[in-house]
Amino acid sequence: MTEWWTYRLSDFLLFSPRTYFRLFELYHQALWPWQLPVALGWVVLCVAWWRRATWAPRAWLLALSLAWAWVAWAFHAERYAAINWAANWFAAAFAAQAALLAGASWKVRRIDNPPAAGPILLGTAALIMPALLPAFGRHWMETESFGLTPDATVLGTLGTLLMFAPAYRATSVIWWAIPLTWCLVSGATLWAMDMPWAPVLPAACIWAVLHAWRGSIKCAY
Repeated sequence: MTEWWTYRLSDFLLFSPRTYFRLFELYHQALWPWQLPVALGWVVLCVAWWRRATWAPRAWLLALSLAWAWVAWAFHAERYAAINWAANWFAAAFAAQAALLAGASWKVRRIDNPPAAGPILLGTAALIMPALLPAFGRHWMETESFGLTPDATVLGTLGTLLMFAPAYRATSVIWWAIPLTWCLVSGATLWAMDMPWAPVLPAACIWAVLHAWRGSIKCAY
């Protein structure tokens, strides 16, 4: 009998890297060209937020809620579940986060001077993540897109949470739990496939938590 400590993380993978990235490629092909209006919609919301439109923060969170719901159904339940039985649980978690964000849109308050980590994480999700895989030689159709795929959406959500007041309260842990857990799940999956960008999401997770913790301490005084 093989001892448990001889197993590697890759031994628990249910699919090959080729199958995993082929899933993304087929997903983007099915969506094309809707990636373009989705990206334009986020740009419009960013501009409205920057111009301090009173409706922009709530609209942003509602749009983010829709993004989580879309990823739960269109990516996890409809596609990822075909190669990974755990994807049905991921779909349920993403749907729960969508509901939490929709509820948060009626309660949260935008921070006037958010920590730089918030916009940086959000910018990374929207601009760096789509370019990350092509930079490592992967096809652009296999990449992450904010609002359409899990990793970029989670990363952008961490940045968003840092820009809203409840992110600095102990009770806000409910909004953080699922995004932070996904950072570890996705990081472990990519690590098992020996992908060089595997540490990106776990590192972002740690960075976001540290900034949220620092912010909560400041608010306490």
